[in-house]
Amino acid sequence: MTAALLEEFIKSHHRESFLWARQCCNFDSQLAEDVLQQSYLKVLEGKAKFHEQSSPKTWLFSVIRFTALEWLRKNHKEIPLRSDFDLEEAEHIPEAATHEELIQRLPDRQKEILLLVFYHQMTLEKAATVMEVSLGTARTHYDRGKKKLKELILKKQSYEATR
Repeated sequence: MTAALLEEFIKSHHRESFLWARQCCNFDSQLAEDVLQQSYLKVLEGKAKFHEQSSPKTWLFSVIRFTALEWLRKNHKEIPLRSDFDLEEAEHIPEAATHEELIQRLPDRQKEILLLVFYHQMTLEKAATVMEVSLGTARTHYDRGKKKLKELILKKQSYEATR
């Protein structure tokens, strides 16, 4: 792809790219802007090359995902476990929990696959390519993620009904 085509492609997919970067950065918009800028630099400087093994959008989302992972690792942006963590404790879901907050409660791979499929209209095959997992693994995480999200939504609804 030529530099002019790359720039046009980036401009046309900027909004979706930002949303994906934000999702990869645990919905931290400021961090997402930094990650997206770094991703664009990789693409425009030729550090990330498009080898036409997937669609351009899938490739761009992969670059963003791996840049976010590098950034989070490098800057130690990990979520520590609480010291009073108890596996048997019932999960409390606040009444005002948004869909974003419910999705954040999912394991990382389940969260990623659901975000790619539902919010970015990717097929399971394309999402598996972005995540660099097999199609079977993607299907498993997709199925488990949907079930877990449904459980969380039902828990939230039952909590709201008891109030």
